[in-house]
Amino acid sequence: MDPLGAREAISPLPATLPLMEEERIGLFIDYENLAIGARDDLGIDMDFKPIADALAERGRVVVRRAYADWTAFDDDRRNLVENHVEMIEIPQRRGLVRKNAADIKMAVDAIELAFERDYVTTFVICTGDSDFTPLVHKLRELNKRVIGVGMKASTSALLPPACDEFLFYERLEGVEIPRRKASQKPKAKPSNGADKPAPQQVGNGGGDIDQLAVLVTGTLAGLQRSSGSAVRSSMLKRALLRKDPTFNEADYGFRAFGELLRHLAERNVLHLTDDEGSRGDPVIEFTEEGSVQADAFALLADTVAEIQGKDGPPALSGLKNEMRKRQSNFSEKRFGYTGFLQFVRAADTRGLVHLEWVSDMGDYRVTAST
Repeated sequence: MDPLGAREAISPLPATLPLMEEERIGLFIDYENLAIGARDDLGIDMDFKPIADALAERGRVVVRRAYADWTAFDDDRRNLVENHVEMIEIPQRRGLVRKNAADIKMAVDAIELAFERDYVTTFVICTGDSDFTPLVHKLRELNKRVIGVGMKASTSALLPPACDEFLFYERLEGVEIPRRKASQKPKAKPSNGADKPAPQQVGNGGGDIDQLAVLVTGTLAGLQRSSGSAVRSSMLKRALLRKDPTFNEADYGFRAFGELLRHLAERNVLHLTDDEGSRGDPVIEFTEEGSVQADAFALLADTVAEIQGKDGPPALSGLKNEMRKRQSNFSEKRFGYTGFLQFVRAADTRGLVHLEWVSDMGDYRVTAST
C-alpha cells in the first residue's frame, strides 16, 4: 500500500471555516450627553449593558469608544471597563470649549475610522445632540449604515431622521425606569437655544394598531410598485426604518417583526408565504379578498347607496368624509391605496360602484351598483 497515495486520497480540511456575513460596528458614545440625559430625564444612572445587548443583536462591535471628562463620571468607569469600552479623556475646560472639544474629537475619530477601516460597515452614534447631524450625513455619504442612540426627551428632532435607525435608550431591553411621583417633574436643563428638543413627539410611539396597519400596508404597496418583484419581510422592515428610523415593533407590543406580520395576517390585512429557501424571510402580499378590505368596500357601497337614495348620486369629493362619519378610522391607505380615488376605482373594477367623470360638475360622480 502506498502511504503517499493514501494521504492524497484523503481530502484535506479547510484551515478555517467560512464566517457568515455580519455587520461590523464602530461605536462612538457622547457619554456626557447620555449620562446627564439618563439622570435628568429618566432618574437613573447610565447603564451601558442594554446598549451592548441591542448592538450584539445587530452585528459584531469592533470599536467601542466613549468621550467625556471622566473626572465627572468616576463611578461609571467600572461599568464601561467591564464592557470593554475605550474611554477617551477630554480635559476639563470652561464653558462650551470643553463641550466642543469632545464633539470635535469624536467626529474626527469617526471619520478617520470610516476611511482607514473600510470593513466597519455600521457606525453607532450615541447622543441626542443635533451637532452630530452633519457627521451622520457624511458617514452615510461614505456608504456607512448609521444607528443613533439617545434619550427621547432630550434628543433633537433633527437627529433621528438623519440616521438609518434610531434607538431610544429608555425603550431598550433591560432599562428599568422608576415610576415618578405625581409631584415630581423632570429638571429643566439649561439651553443655549441652539439645540432645543422639538415640542412634538419624536417617533411613532403611540402604539395604535390601526395606524400601524396603515404604515405597513402603504409601505408594502410602494415596494410592490417600485421593485416589480416579490417583497420579503426583511425588505419591508428596511423600508419602514427608512421612512421612520425610530420605528420599533416593540412599541406596539410585539417581540419581533415576524410576530407583527403574523398578527396583521390573522386580521386578513396581509398574506405571508414561506416559500422554499425563505429561511424565515417570508414573501409579503396583500390578501385578495381580506375580510377587512371587503368590509371597507361594503362601507363605500352602503354609503353611496344611502346618499343616492336621499339626494342622488354623490360626488367623489366629500364622500370620504361621509364614510368617516360611519367609521371614524377609515383610511384607504390601510389597504395599500395611495389615494381615495384609487380606492374607489378598485371598487368600480369589482362592480361594487360605478365611477364616471362629469364635466359640468368638475368632479367624479359615484353611483351605486344596481
